[in-house]
Order: sequence, then C-alpha cells, then structure tokens
Amino acid sequence: QVQLVESGGGLVQAGGSLRLSCAASGGTFSSSAMAWFRQAPGKEREFVAAIGWASITAYTDSVKGRFTISRDNAKNTLYLQMNKLKREDTAVYSCAAADRGYAYTRDYEYSYWGQGTQVTVSS
Repeated sequence: QVQLVESGGGLVQAGGSLRLSCAASGGTFSSSAMAWFRQAPGKEREFVAAIGWASITAYTDSVKGRFTISRDNAKNTLYLQMNKLKREDTAVYSCAAADRGYAYTRDYEYSYWGQGTQVTVSS
C-alpha cells in the first residue's frame, strides 16, 4: 500500500523559508514523477512543482526562483525548499506520485496523494 506523508509545514513570516518533506513508502518512486500541489481556502488545487526522470523539473510561474523541488531516491523522499515566502503562498501543500516518469503538471496524472501539510505565511 502506497503511502505519502508530508511534514515541515508551519507558520512563517513573509520573506522567510520552509522546507517541506514527503516520505514515500509501499512503493519505489525513483523512476516516477513526483510533485507538490497546494490548495488555499476557497480556491482550487494548483500545481506548484514537479520532478521527473533524470531530475527534470517544472514549476508554476509564481514560485520560479523562490522554490526548489528535489528528491532523495535512497530515502524515497521528496522535498520542497521554499524561500522568500509570500502571504499568497499560504495553503495546504500536498505531495503526489505518478506511475510514470514525466514531470506532469496536471493533478489527474498523479495516482497517489498525501494528506497535506499547512503552510501559513504572515505579514
């Protein structure tokens, strides 16, 4: 049974940093795409970043230059380093894993999801 568990969320001031982690178990995802999505109150879930085979990455425009997605295949763990956080980054962040290796940006491409971790950025 595949399980994704996020950690690292919390409350941070604008301009600060957080690093999210997503520990995967019950499967091997070294050749699969993994991604971060987020959902703010009253808004639809949106794509944040993805990493696919050969560590090819994709980011939504609003986080480019501020967020970095990475993975440690030996630990089966996905990371999201978030710097220069803004109030509009406040959301529940969820990690997802796909069955294939392309760095997909659409949520329907991902088969496995974590429960999410809250990130709150204060001014």
